[in-house]
Amino acid sequence: MENRYGWLIYNGRLLSAKFDEINFQYQMAAEKKGITLDIIKNNEIFSIVQNNSLRIGTAYPNPDFILFLDKDIRLAKQLALMGYRLFNTAEAIEICDNKAMTFQALANHDIRMPKSVFSPLMFEGTQETDDSFVNFVEMELDYPIVIKEAFGSFGAQVYLVENREELKNKRRELLYIPHLYQEFIKPSRGKDVRLHVVGDRVVAAVLRISETDFRANVSNGGKMWKYQPSEEFTELAIKASRLVGADFSGVDILFGEEDEPVVCEVNSNAHIKNIYDCTGINVADHIFDYILGKIYNEKGNFDLLQRRL
Repeated sequence: MENRYGWLIYNGRLLSAKFDEINFQYQMAAEKKGITLDIIKNNEIFSIVQNNSLRIGTAYPNPDFILFLDKDIRLAKQLALMGYRLFNTAEAIEICDNKAMTFQALANHDIRMPKSVFSPLMFEGTQETDDSFVNFVEMELDYPIVIKEAFGSFGAQVYLVENREELKNKRRELLYIPHLYQEFIKPSRGKDVRLHVVGDRVVAAVLRISETDFRANVSNGGKMWKYQPSEEFTELAIKASRLVGADFSGVDILFGEEDEPVVCEVNSNAHIKNIYDCTGINVADHIFDYILGKIYNEKGNFDLLQRRL
């Protein structure tokens, strides 16, 4: 098999040792598969419309594929419209990045999810003149109520309110920010399962538990253990990942009243370092096997890019 060349695109403003380690993990996994992988910031590739055509400005050579680990939807769509093969696709990233869109994509497919109420769009500077929406939320949901910003990561934009006063205060804070109100799955307080799906397989899973927070995220103090999911959990994670159109994803699943799985979130670019440290499974190995298989099936002999920048 001839060597292949790919891009890994990440956000050029999120510079930290953590992201450097993750990118290096992908690069080393790619090298083992005979892939040269360049690590590229999203602000090193510029989207241009010129003479009624799309083009990009970059010094990097044409890739056989792009591992898109950022949430720069405009750049992802530009690259896709130019014919580049992205993993994940721009559409999947956009759905997973917006929690409201995620639940809309999963609805009507027999997916267990927390009951959710989306906040109506409010333009900054406009006013909410009464409590009709707060009253509606209270009719639909029991306290405590989970409030999530539509865009957010690591559980940092997720809140729990215990009463009407807290609900109204948090609503005022988030009035101009897209957000939703959600049923609190009480049996799963501080506990969930993260399942890494690649294609149509769960390749790694961990149980996450926090003794100090209603959120189980490790970034909020939770701890994780290697976990063997049941067939029910596995099938639900694969189905959810497929419904959002993801090539690979991290699906977070809560425990219902009878320990039945309840989908919490689907992450299009779930981090893989903590999973590796906990389980010894390098999800990147599975992702590159999947990418190589997909490219062969779609184009044959990697005859991908006859176009020019």
